[in-house]
Amino acid sequence: MTFRDGTLVDWRPWGQEAFDVADRAGKPVLACLTAPWCDWCERMDEETYSDPKLAANIGESFVPVRVDVDRNPRVRERYNMGGFPTTVFLTPGGEVLTGATYLAPDTMRGVLDSVRETWNAKGTAAGSIPRNLSDSNPPSGEVTADIEAHMVEQVAASFDDEYGGWGSGGKFPLPRTIEFALKRDRDRATRTLEAVRTHLQDTYDGGFYRFAESRNWGDPHREKLADENAGLVRAFTTGYLYTGEDAYENTAERAVDYLTMDLWTGEAFAGSQAADDDYYTMNPSDREEAEPPHVDETVFADRNGMVAEALLSFAAVTDHDGATRYAERALEHVLDTHLVDGRVAHFDAEDSETGLLADHARLLGGLTTAAQVTGPDGWLEPARAVADDAIDRLVAADDSFLDGEPTGAGLLDRPLRPLETNAEMADALIDLWALTGEDRYMETATDALAAFAGAYDRMGVEVAGYAAACARAHYDPLVVRTPPAGTDLHRAALRIADHEKVVVPGERDDAVVVRSGEETDPAETPDELLERAADGPAP
Repeated sequence: MTFRDGTLVDWRPWGQEAFDVADRAGKPVLACLTAPWCDWCERMDEETYSDPKLAANIGESFVPVRVDVDRNPRVRERYNMGGFPTTVFLTPGGEVLTGATYLAPDTMRGVLDSVRETWNAKGTAAGSIPRNLSDSNPPSGEVTADIEAHMVEQVAASFDDEYGGWGSGGKFPLPRTIEFALKRDRDRATRTLEAVRTHLQDTYDGGFYRFAESRNWGDPHREKLADENAGLVRAFTTGYLYTGEDAYENTAERAVDYLTMDLWTGEAFAGSQAADDDYYTMNPSDREEAEPPHVDETVFADRNGMVAEALLSFAAVTDHDGATRYAERALEHVLDTHLVDGRVAHFDAEDSETGLLADHARLLGGLTTAAQVTGPDGWLEPARAVADDAIDRLVAADDSFLDGEPTGAGLLDRPLRPLETNAEMADALIDLWALTGEDRYMETATDALAAFAGAYDRMGVEVAGYAAACARAHYDPLVVRTPPAGTDLHRAALRIADHEKVVVPGERDDAVVVRSGEETDPAETPDELLERAADGPAP
């Protein structure tokens, strides 16, 4: 038996060949969904998949498949059983027999026996299609002010008054929810920022841990992902924009330093850094001598788009030149290596998927932010190409965006319409509409949001980003047209306390604020511009 990936299991890569082998052999597939940053994945490799008897049992009765979920996000979204590692048993057609997360050796023995008995008794009839794929058409509706109002209610109703954050169990920081609340429920937002800063920030190496297992923000899972750190840089930057609190600026800057030092590959941003409780609980002097946890240096398009957007947003309100330079270099690298005719590769390798919604949406967000902060030259042309390719290929009959083209092994040929990524794409398209004046981008964004609007009253705080995008589409965002990037009026526009605005630098000498199609009188000084933004036509 081959020793592979630190285990005794002879793994196959995800692909149609593995499912064809399972079909010919009359065996189910055991799919191990893992991630390079996942501490429990490593533990399961060491304890379960390195057990000789278990490995032999798996090889005899199943076709074992191993999937890196960072590199295969469509597999992750279809088969995630609630966390990683995910252990999921599939029919040769890709339908789910059963699944779990971490399985210790004794538990795995029982599960293997149970799955084999079910398979022998029922065969493929025992498989089922996950609900998010079998009932994938969202109820459509109209994008109205009610969507934003509902989410404001949810932010209040599910807030944890004792510990901050939302929910009564483990705590994820939910940066998009924090940003939504900063504009509409500032007290709850800032209380959550304080909890995140206190409990999830690595005060020695910098950056943020992924989440906390307990309601009081205890027992943190200490992996650090580029996209989640980017989201929190944005959230703390937004907190600083609204409150002027130096602590928020300092916290954001520590995370910027982490991203640009620990996760910088020399060309762009690495995907993640692994969890290692032994390392992260050392005192500073011992840490200085220890080897830090492994960094996965894969450059993912979506994560680099998010980091670039976050760094540029931070630079816009702090004049942090270094953040701007790193963001521009990362975007340039992704455009050079990941983009062909508007189609984005997830990472730079032959086996990478291309044209995924998340890559297009998040890279587009980075490009439109760059156009606002540093000027449109060099950014708007690729932004249009990225947007147009996604619109041409991924818009479904109901006007929502699919997560990718519905092809591939297992259930990858089943369309999936991810709500949060649709909202991210809509947000970026609204920015592109303001920057280019092309109404088709606003129309496409509004149509995509409307595809889910019939279910808005069932949405919780986890998708507050959708409500924010709906508010921007319904009212139109505040748009500020300024002289070229770097001028005093442009810099003042970037500091207007509305993180959902769009700043459009151009060749004019003055600045105007546009709200719901109505334009203020021109402003010739930063103070006049701030007055126009405060007193301009209300939505």
